[in-house]
Amino acid sequence: MMEMRSLEAALLVLILGHLVSALEVPLDLLPGLAQPPTITHQSPKDYIVDPRENIIIHCEAKGKPHPSFSWTRNGTHFDIEQDESVTMRPHSGTLVVDISRARPEHYEGVFQCTARNKHGSAVSNNIVVRQSKSPLWSKEKNKPIVVQEGVSLVLPCRPPAGLPPPIIFWMDNNFQKLPQGKRVSQSLNGDLYFSNIRREDSRNDYICYARFTHTQTIQQKQPITVKVLNQAPVDDRKPTFLIPSGHSSYKMVLRGHVLEMECIAEGLPTPEVSWTKVSRDLPSRRTSFLHFNKTLRIVNVSESDEGDYSCTAKNQLGSAHHIITVEVKAAPYWISGPPKNLVLAPGENGALTCRASGTPKPSIIWSMNGDRIENLPTDISRKVEDDTIIFTDVQVGSSAVYQCNISNPYGYLLSNAFVNVLHESPRVLTPANKIYQVIENRPALMDCSSFGSPIPKIEWFKDSRASTLNGDPYILHDNGTLEIQVAQSQHKGKYTCIARNSLGASENHVYLHIKEPTRILKQPVDTVVQRGRSVTFECTIKHDKDLLPTLIWLKDDEELPDDERFIVESNSLSTSDVSEREWLRDHGELPNDDRFIVEFNSLYITDVSERDAGVYTCYVNTTLDQDSVTAELTVVETTPAPAVIHGRPDPPTDLELTDQKKRSIQLTWIPGEEHNSPIQEFVIQYEDSLHHQGHWHDIARVPGTKTTAHLKLSPYVHYTFRVLARNAVGLSEPSSTSRMYKTEPAAPDQNPKNVRGSGNKHNNLVITWEPLSGLQSNGPGLYYKVSWRQKRPGSDWITATTNNSMYTVSEIPTFSPFEIKVQAVNNHGDGPDPAVAIGYSGEDLPAAAPANVQAVVLNSTLARVRWDPVPPHLIRGQIQGYKVHYSRTHSLHKHNPHHTEKRMLTFSGNHSQGLLPGLHPFSHYSFYVSVFNKKGEGPKSEKQEFKTPEGEPGPPASLSVTNPSLDSLTLEWSPPHEHNGHITGYNLKYQPVNNSNELGPEEELALASNETSVTLQNLKYSPRYKFYLNARTSVGAGPAISQEAVVKQDEAVTSRQVDIATQGWFIGLMCAIALLILILLIICFIQRNKGGKYPVKEKEDAHTDPEFQPMKDDDCTFVEYSDNEDHKLVKESRTPSNGTVKRDDSDDSLVDYGEGGDGQFNEDGSFIGQYSGKSSSRDNAEGPESSGAPSPINAMNSLNSFV
Repeated sequence: MMEMRSLEAALLVLILGHLVSALEVPLDLLPGLAQPPTITHQSPKDYIVDPRENIIIHCEAKGKPHPSFSWTRNGTHFDIEQDESVTMRPHSGTLVVDISRARPEHYEGVFQCTARNKHGSAVSNNIVVRQSKSPLWSKEKNKPIVVQEGVSLVLPCRPPAGLPPPIIFWMDNNFQKLPQGKRVSQSLNGDLYFSNIRREDSRNDYICYARFTHTQTIQQKQPITVKVLNQAPVDDRKPTFLIPSGHSSYKMVLRGHVLEMECIAEGLPTPEVSWTKVSRDLPSRRTSFLHFNKTLRIVNVSESDEGDYSCTAKNQLGSAHHIITVEVKAAPYWISGPPKNLVLAPGENGALTCRASGTPKPSIIWSMNGDRIENLPTDISRKVEDDTIIFTDVQVGSSAVYQCNISNPYGYLLSNAFVNVLHESPRVLTPANKIYQVIENRPALMDCSSFGSPIPKIEWFKDSRASTLNGDPYILHDNGTLEIQVAQSQHKGKYTCIARNSLGASENHVYLHIKEPTRILKQPVDTVVQRGRSVTFECTIKHDKDLLPTLIWLKDDEELPDDERFIVESNSLSTSDVSEREWLRDHGELPNDDRFIVEFNSLYITDVSERDAGVYTCYVNTTLDQDSVTAELTVVETTPAPAVIHGRPDPPTDLELTDQKKRSIQLTWIPGEEHNSPIQEFVIQYEDSLHHQGHWHDIARVPGTKTTAHLKLSPYVHYTFRVLARNAVGLSEPSSTSRMYKTEPAAPDQNPKNVRGSGNKHNNLVITWEPLSGLQSNGPGLYYKVSWRQKRPGSDWITATTNNSMYTVSEIPTFSPFEIKVQAVNNHGDGPDPAVAIGYSGEDLPAAAPANVQAVVLNSTLARVRWDPVPPHLIRGQIQGYKVHYSRTHSLHKHNPHHTEKRMLTFSGNHSQGLLPGLHPFSHYSFYVSVFNKKGEGPKSEKQEFKTPEGEPGPPASLSVTNPSLDSLTLEWSPPHEHNGHITGYNLKYQPVNNSNELGPEEELALASNETSVTLQNLKYSPRYKFYLNARTSVGAGPAISQEAVVKQDEAVTSRQVDIATQGWFIGLMCAIALLILILLIICFIQRNKGGKYPVKEKEDAHTDPEFQPMKDDDCTFVEYSDNEDHKLVKESRTPSNGTVKRDDSDDSLVDYGEGGDGQFNEDGSFIGQYSGKSSSRDNAEGPESSGAPSPINAMNSLNSFV
């Protein structure tokens, strides 16, 4: 029942579509007409306001009479007069909230505006007003992060939740952006990711900033300190994903929005990230890769973007994969635009259609003047059918504004459309007597904008109104505009448009003026000039007398330099310009018509320099058209002797057509002046004014010694010829054109090329070809005769005709050969018999699987698979090959039986066997075979199985050394991961290794299969041994695992301690110490002898410390002395009460020379102030004087300081 109602509604709307159309009431032109309200401007649905500024909620509308406005807030009436902080602008519904009187957050909510007059009410969207927020970062103290070099690291940002969300970026203390790349990058949530961290990443100013766009504020997170250690190097590792987690994830995005997916991986070396879409290509024009390929961004998302996306992180050690499943939902969106306003006359029918789509499918609610229709009284002239309201026999007074609200969980669309019932006679709105000026051979458009109810019908007449203008060359558009695609002089004149409806008619007159095109007659020529000379470029233009041209000169597409050396002069052609008149007359360019004005413009450049070289353009434009030409100026050095001036040749003259035939003609001419450079060739060009007016094409080239050319022509062409001459300098200007020569139409001489046939469906054949050009058509009415038949005995040709370059044959057998041919035909006959090409109808999936599938095992890692090929008629397409799908179901060994490893090999072409390499020994395999064509893969064959025999085992899983002693150790190992059969035993080999890393004699042991350790005794020959262990099966031994061990550690250390006394460096050190002691003794002896010859020695003798024993003179050895606290007290007791030491006037001490320090005791208790103290310290000598020779330690220190 519902389907029948929908069908009836669709048929009714289709019928009504021919009766009514949308019409906007032009209130500015027809102020007396009534119109229901229309919302013209409103604030966005999600309206975020700045809390520092007044809140302005827009609502503007038009209508006649001008509408009044009211508002609701959160679904209830908003009384503006009761709120002193809110005002409404005059003649508008726009609200202004003065925030100086109120807090902005008090006005957050959902607002809706209603504009009403006596003809209806229009409502705005629900405007959700929210205050922009830029909260401060929470107080936190970031502890320093200490990490090992090479590991991954994530620095969290966690910005405060703002409205709208902030823009995140990382900087340092100097407000410089932190460098990012493939190794270091920022994620979409603002965190900073390190795939692997390096020592140079250590710093104390990782700062995350959040910029809030609405409030133009920036918030800063506390700096983060990162310290990178380099204690234990981290091993290289294959990539793993930091985000997202797991092997797969899900993401939902709305249609039309931006899809952003990111994959950030860690690993060492730094991984490279790449993106693909599973089973489909990425939309290249809408796709971009950000953050160093870690983010995939697709703009303007559509339903076609649904599917699985794969991101791959890869480095030298491996790769990681993650699948992101994207689901596209859609808020409601218009299919054919929102409903359009209806202007109906009394008794007319019409319809409002509100057609939208979405995912999930949206629901629709109709309202009239803001009230839901189901709550209104029944109106027999109005019927609601889902997304359409159908109006029948409307009457005056039934004008209203209708709202359609389409919504689903992801959004809504609200649209107003009025039905305005008017009874108005036609009025033409286009200004009367408007003049349209058009360049000849250009399109002309003349408007006839009108209004009336019922909608007026437009008719156009020219001059005498003998008949309506309908058909070639006139095109009447639905809006009343009359178009002439190629306006010519005969189309000029007075045009009348008449708008009619049942209430009357209105007419208007416009005028069409055809203007001659603006052309450059005499062009500036390429010129070579010597530096310091002058040059002139001339530009003669022709334009319509009613059009005022503007002519400018450009140099290298820019304005001329502001230089007095550049002089531009212009003037019109007068009767005194005899030379110019003769030039123009000789070239056929001087019009004998007062409609034209010819103007001359010259550019003079004096004192030319190298910077003046370039391309100069003469550009002229009017209000209707423009033209331009260029010339190149080359500046050369001044030559001392005059040189021969070479120039381009003058154009040929006196073109004459002779020996006229249907397909050929002879053209003769007279060459122009050569200008000191012989003419090398002549270029003959033609213009086809019938098919390609205004475009010149080369038709022949002849040597410069000839002045005649025999030209081959094509039928149905209007030829005009011109000739250009070329010498070593360049090409001449074109000659004046020849008279027109028209060839008669004829049947086509050729058929289309590149005829092909292939299917894009399993039951069709698409025949394509290269169409003939207008010149190749040879006559009017070109079309193509397409013939085809199945390539088998007794098949008949089937023929169809078309004007296109493609024809599709349907409902034919799958992948069958067809003979095809395409013949060109025009109004004058058929083209030649076409060649036959072979094409194939579309392919389908193969219908059968290979039979007699079997496998022959060749060895433990190789098997041969054989099958019977599928018959060609069951392949149903061009065979591409066979695919063998095989999987290792399990191992035959009891310790690791379960393996699932699926693989596939493709054998291109029509094969019947293939080899499966790389198999695992001692395993169970299953396989099947299928054939495939360009369409895809066919059914699977019956699954077959085979087993591989035993092979050599893999290396033992581990080998370790335990319990090492002076002459023995224990080896422990684990069985191989890959047994590849039954392990029958192990082979152990070991060799001693000396200090030069040379290997000694090899020992070998055979071990049982159940052993996993062995203890080796009597290892006395070397401190190091190298061990090799491998497993064996009945087939043979597998690869070995090796290990190196050290024995007799304690003995080796002892040996090194004993041997040190025999080392050369130790003996040399001891000799040096002995020599040093001898030198010190000699110095000591010398110092003692010197001590008795100075007054200091007398002072020392006078104050001899009884506890301080002198040095023995006979052996020059040192005796013990005391340097304890008691000694100090005795010395202090000998000091006078005034703290000074008296001395005789005759004392002669080194202190007087100011060479020393403060007169303190040295570390050994000897007094050195007398020798090194400053002269200022005489009166403040501290401490007693010392007698005797200096100690050997002080002497040694003195020597060291000297050295």
